[in-house]
Amino acid sequence: MQQVFGVGPRGNLEVFGIPLLGMNPDTGWRLLLSVSAIVLVWLLAKALRALTRAVLRGRDDVRARFWTRQAVQLSTTVLLLLLLLSIWFDRPGRLAMPIGLLTAGLAVALQRVVLALAGYFVILSGKVFNVGDRITMGGVRGDVIALGYTRTVIMEMGQPPAVQEDDPAMWIGARQFTGRIVTITNDKLFDEPVYNYTRDFPYIWEEIRLPVRYQDDRARAEEILLQAARRHTTPVAQMGREALQNMRRRYFVQAADLEPRVFLRITDNWLELAVRFVVPEHGIREIKDAISRDVLAALDQAGIGVASATFEVTQLPPLRVSGAPRA
Repeated sequence: MQQVFGVGPRGNLEVFGIPLLGMNPDTGWRLLLSVSAIVLVWLLAKALRALTRAVLRGRDDVRARFWTRQAVQLSTTVLLLLLLLSIWFDRPGRLAMPIGLLTAGLAVALQRVVLALAGYFVILSGKVFNVGDRITMGGVRGDVIALGYTRTVIMEMGQPPAVQEDDPAMWIGARQFTGRIVTITNDKLFDEPVYNYTRDFPYIWEEIRLPVRYQDDRARAEEILLQAARRHTTPVAQMGREALQNMRRRYFVQAADLEPRVFLRITDNWLELAVRFVVPEHGIREIKDAISRDVLAALDQAGIGVASATFEVTQLPPLRVSGAPRA
């Protein structure tokens, strides 16, 4: 009866007398060690993740969980690479050719993957965004909920009305979650700007525009806008002032006006009043809704209407009606 496994005259492993290409007892032993190393590192990573979950249990700190997860992932990956290199390349001189071929192959065939991996390490520096930040990357606006070696996962949110028709078009008419989870490759970091709304200064300036007829009391309309804006944004302006001072310690940033202010613009049809104020990036729609409701109630009480485009007919051409004579 023919032996199933055996060793050929040249030291190669054989199955039913057929030599396996590149397989010998030394290679088989290294392969067994590699599989064992992968299993051990996987178990170690799983144990470390369980340990970090136990340590962070009860703490509502998203960034702490994110950075511990990244630390475990990076450390176990580096450990596995070192073990595999030690198993297969016990002599450093044997590394030159494989590394050269691998580098050349990556440079030609996996350019985007290499860029995405480089983007991952740039993101890990903490100078672009962190998990939980609200960003716009690759044309997608939303909150960062996960980060991998090559991909960033974003919980998508709608766009403001001014840019709602941009690609990709949104059916949500404000900055609220759409429910879609979007995956973006990290190489976009090198191709397009990344807008971060919350990293150093988690506030933005917003405006509400009100068209008023020229014959109405524009001074009263301006007062109504300022009162409504101050009522809902005064604590925000105080917090924004502290955040702006902290940002000025790190960057060359000019002083900015955080108090609500009204700007006027003359048009052909009406006088446009735009109230400018500071709001936190989260909860913008709720604040603007509250301001708008107060403004409309105060305008009704003051007898001031919201202007709209109208057309006035000043002259009609003469009309002549003719018909066939009756029999």
